[in-house]
Amino acid sequence: MRDDLRCPAIVTCKDGLALSRIVAGMWRMNEWRLTPQQRLSFIEQCLELGVTSFDHADIYGGYGVEAEFGEALALQPSLRARMQLVSKCGIKLVSAARPEHTIQHYDTSASHIIASAEHSLRQLGTDRLDLLLIHRPDPLMQFDEIADAFRRLRQDGKVLHFGVSNFSRHQFESLNRRIALATNQVEFSPLCVAPMFDETFDGLQDVGVSPMIWSPLAGGRLFSKEDAAGVRVSAVVQKIADELRRPFGSVVFAWIMQLPSRPIPLTGSGRIEAVAEAVEATQFSLSRSQWFDILRAARGHEVA
Repeated sequence: MRDDLRCPAIVTCKDGLALSRIVAGMWRMNEWRLTPQQRLSFIEQCLELGVTSFDHADIYGGYGVEAEFGEALALQPSLRARMQLVSKCGIKLVSAARPEHTIQHYDTSASHIIASAEHSLRQLGTDRLDLLLIHRPDPLMQFDEIADAFRRLRQDGKVLHFGVSNFSRHQFESLNRRIALATNQVEFSPLCVAPMFDETFDGLQDVGVSPMIWSPLAGGRLFSKEDAAGVRVSAVVQKIADELRRPFGSVVFAWIMQLPSRPIPLTGSGRIEAVAEAVEATQFSLSRSQWFDILRAARGHEVA
């Protein structure tokens, strides 16, 4: 890992929210099998790279990841002032940690949103969330009720900014008319390009909102020899990586961040070297022909 790597300035999102250009995703933290001290070390190394935003959800790790992060943060509480904490709510899992749940379902009622946010605060050991997202659209969601819950959390100082995840353009705009949303976190990668063509990114760019991006490396499909689309795209990415003398992962992250909606990608690895590759992507751009070369491989046909 290069010693001179550091993520550039914080991105100011809609509604005044500030996030680092690369966000550390904590989805699988409890699978990394780290001690509290090792978790703290990982957090400190992210901060040194300029990755100051950490993405959570109440359900991650069977409702256990936020507590693991909070346990590590408690070893060095002063770090809280240097970071932004993001969480999500709105899904109820069947889990040993929630024996009262008999069926997996959505819940975006005001009572559940508020209770989930308060539980996340306790697990993380903090008095505030910088950003709270509705995790997925709920067929029974009422936009006015969600907006009211958000306002109550803001008035109580428990959550500073709000957003959504996996919402369509219309769903985003319907809630955004009621309360300002800072982001829509969606899946996007060279193997999942739908947000470029279903108006998700166009709509966000139109209102000046930066999307957050989950699974930018396609959940590992870009590294699979058994996935035909992954093999096709990976060959093009590797060719460009060789041309630029940059890591493979850096090229993918750079490709994503070149979009005019200013996407903010999440990492998903417990290896600090993988986080550093994402950070390196903030230091260069692809040529237009290189960018479209990846898109052509992603779509499997000419794009113009």
